Amino acid sequence: MRYRIEFREREVSDNKTYFCARILSQVLMKKTTFLFLFVAVATTWFACKSASTPAADETSFGAGVSKPDSAMALASVMTQLDSADSTMVIVRGKVTEVCQAKGCWMNVVDPTGASTDTMFVQFQDYGFFMPKDLAGKEVIIEGKAYKQETSVEELKHYAEDAGKSAEEIAAITTPVMEKKFMATGVVIAK
Repeated sequence: MRYRIEFREREVSDNKTYFCARILSQVLMKKTTFLFLFVAVATTWFACKSASTPAADETSFGAGVSKPDSAMALASVMTQLDSADSTMVIVRGKVTEVCQAKGCWMNVVDPTGASTDTMFVQFQDYGFFMPKDLAGKEVIIEGKAYKQETSVEELKHYAEDAGKSAEEIAAITTPVMEKKFMATGVVIAK
């Protein structure tokens, strides 16, 4: 009988060892998984935070401009759009107005005064925005210049973004054929 008792104690002892090893491996697996997920989330968070938070003195937005020295005058781009539907260019312009809601669009004119035309600039995939106090500064923008009719609804929306009065917004009643620009990058000229 004593043999049976020892056997049972041994059996219990083996189960405890197996049970403890099993619990230990589960705990270690959970901690390892938690640690891995924590590192992945922290890395992603820091990467997104550093990518979306511009520095206080930043002068480049979006993809930047590949060759700022080769920027064309805005008057030249406007002339090109008279005979073409679109063109990929790098252009220099003076900002006259910026969306006061988010900085999601701006209007630019030729800084030399060679043309009185205004070009409406948006930013590709809403991937970046301009500072709201950019009016009056020169910028170099890279992207696609094109012609497009802007609907009355869009014109009213942009007028609201610009802070126009209710009377000015109500006066918008017809669509307008505009020369526009979809920017992939912007650099504030120094």
